[in-house]
Amino acid sequence: MTFVRGFAAEVRKGMIGLLAGWREVLLEMITFPLFYLLVVLFMGRGQLRADLLPPVLLGMVALTFVHEQVNRVFWSYLGDIRSGVLEQTYLTPLPSAASILGRQVAAVIAAVPAALAVLATGVAAVALQGGRLPLDAQVIVPLAAIVLGTCGLALILCGLCLVLRRIEIVTQLSVALYAVAGGTLVPLAALPEPVAFLSRLVVPIAPGIEAMRDILLGGHSLAALPTGWGLGWLLAQPLLITAAGVVLFHRLENVARHRGTLARS
Repeated sequence: MTFVRGFAAEVRKGMIGLLAGWREVLLEMITFPLFYLLVVLFMGRGQLRADLLPPVLLGMVALTFVHEQVNRVFWSYLGDIRSGVLEQTYLTPLPSAASILGRQVAAVIAAVPAALAVLATGVAAVALQGGRLPLDAQVIVPLAAIVLGTCGLALILCGLCLVLRRIEIVTQLSVALYAVAGGTLVPLAALPEPVAFLSRLVVPIAPGIEAMRDILLGGHSLAALPTGWGLGWLLAQPLLITAAGVVLFHRLENVARHRGTLARS
C-alpha cells in the first residue's frame, strides 16, 4: 500500500503542476507546431511541400514527446534534489521506485498535449494540401516503443543528476542530437551509415519513427518493415534502454546515498 500511495501521490503532484502551469503548456502547444511548419518550410525552400509534411510530422511528434517527457522528469527530480525534498523522501518508508515511476507517468501524460498539437497541425496542413494522413492500428506498437524507450532515457539522466553536477546541459544536447541525427527530420536512410547505425542502436525514438513511416506512409505491416532492423529490434531496443536505465539508476542512487549527494544546491 505504501508503494501505491507514493506512486499515486507523485502522479497527482505532477498533474497539479501541469494544471498550475497551463500557460506554459499553452505556449508549448503553439510553439512546437510553429516549429514544425518552419522546419518544413525550410526543407521545402519556402513551400509546405506535400511530400515533406507527413514524414517530418511523424518525426516531429516523437521529438516533441521526448523533449517534453524527459525534461519534465529530469527537472522535477533535479528540483527536489536542490530543495532537499528528495533527501527527506529517502528518510521515509516510501520506495524510491514509487517516486520515480510516478514522475514518469505524470511526465508522459504532461507531454501528450504538445505532441497532439503538433499532430493536429500536421494533419490540417496535409489536408490543406489535398492529402490525408493514413490511419493504422499497428502504429500503436512503435508509439508504445517510443514511450517506453523515452522513459528509460529519463531514468538514465535522473540517475546521472544524482552524482554529477552541471548535468543540465546533457538533456538539451541529447534532444538536439536526436533532432539532427535521430531520424526525426531526415530519414536515417539518408544519413551516413555509421550515424544511422548508432541512431538505431541508442536513440530511443529512432526505430519507432522508422516503423511509423513504414506503416503509415509505406503501407507495410509490422512483420515486414523494410527499413531499420525490423520488428524484433523495435520491441527489444526500448526494453534494453529501460533495463539499462533501471540498473544505472539503482547503482547511482546507492552511490549518491554513500556520498551524501541526495541534496545539494
